[in-house]
Amino acid sequence: MSEPRKIVIVGAGLAGATAAGALRERGYTGEILLLGSDRHRPYELPPLSKGLLLGNTDEPDWVHEAGFYEEKEIQHKPGATATRIELGSRLVLDDVGGEYRFDRLVLATGSQPRPLPVTGGDLPGLRTLRTLDDALALRSAFKDAERVVIVGAGWIGTEAAAAAREHGAEVTVVDQVGSPLLAVLGEQVSAVFKDLHAEHGVNWRLGDGVAEFTGGLDGVTGVRLKSGDELPADVVLVAVGAAPRVDLAHAAGLELSDDGGVCADAGLRTAAPDVYAIGDIAAHFHPRYGKRVRVEHWSNAKWQGLHVAGNLLGENEPYLKSPYFFSDQYDLGCEYRGLADPETDELVVRGDLAARDFTAFWLRDGQVTAAMNVNQWDDGDALKALVDGRATVTADQLRTAELKTLG
Repeated sequence: MSEPRKIVIVGAGLAGATAAGALRERGYTGEILLLGSDRHRPYELPPLSKGLLLGNTDEPDWVHEAGFYEEKEIQHKPGATATRIELGSRLVLDDVGGEYRFDRLVLATGSQPRPLPVTGGDLPGLRTLRTLDDALALRSAFKDAERVVIVGAGWIGTEAAAAAREHGAEVTVVDQVGSPLLAVLGEQVSAVFKDLHAEHGVNWRLGDGVAEFTGGLDGVTGVRLKSGDELPADVVLVAVGAAPRVDLAHAAGLELSDDGGVCADAGLRTAAPDVYAIGDIAAHFHPRYGKRVRVEHWSNAKWQGLHVAGNLLGENEPYLKSPYFFSDQYDLGCEYRGLADPETDELVVRGDLAARDFTAFWLRDGQVTAAMNVNQWDDGDALKALVDGRATVTADQLRTAELKTLG
């Protein structure tokens, strides 16, 4: 494979910006164009719902320092959104009149908040949390709010609830499921987060859904539930998940997976010649799991960005890393590694759930599919080895043995 003269990266988030930087680190001297709709230079998303929303910082974690793109001769075009890809002519067009030819193309268009299709879903003032500007505006709103309603009890919803309580607002979280984070953690571990938030004064409205957002031309003023109850609110945050931004890829004729991502092989290549997909949109075949996997976490965007740089330059290596994410809520910090099915995998707890000082493991056929450490920080390497190696262990060993001896 000859070295490409020009690489175009569509999407200037963590995945795309990391790929651009990694290309230069590998010695690539051709043209790099980094095209992104955000007006800011590329930044990481986790601080938006954590330190920045809490008010501990006024800036996100920038992917690269100011001046990096100019210094490395990376053409970063903020505030420009790609509108069409012509695969046959190897051309990307944007909404400000730009036309860019490529030898290799990386799609890293990320995700966008899912709307809630109910009456009043288009009212002014309904908030989502995805961008730096979203986070700054939401933090300001939390500071002034007396009553906050958050729709969605996933990671964004629970982290935002913690931040709103820290700012002194009365907080109600609504979700149709019976416990927060249930799909990821299962009943027992999700109950830890449910109790944590209740202890900090969060009002749960679980097992109920939104029938309508109420308000008028001046903005949203509350939420009417399917049960008939009405929740007045100064701030309403919709946090019901994210959808991969794949309209551009789909219109270009790229194949989409069952979960809506862009199909890619183990090396992150799509079926179109010289076109790659990374980050939130990539539904890539993962050799470790024997199926397509699409992950929306920070670590996946970062590591796929680093990995794709090598394959763009002629390597043909599969992407093998296990999913990883972390969360901070009040005095609880946790890290999760792997990919479990909490409905069918066996849960093994090492430590004390009630004290929120434990490590949870999920086992399938005697192998560790995932591990989550909660307020325990000494065993990260051992947990990674257990998950990545799909170690064969017993539940008793996980509860009592020295973990570093099991990987």
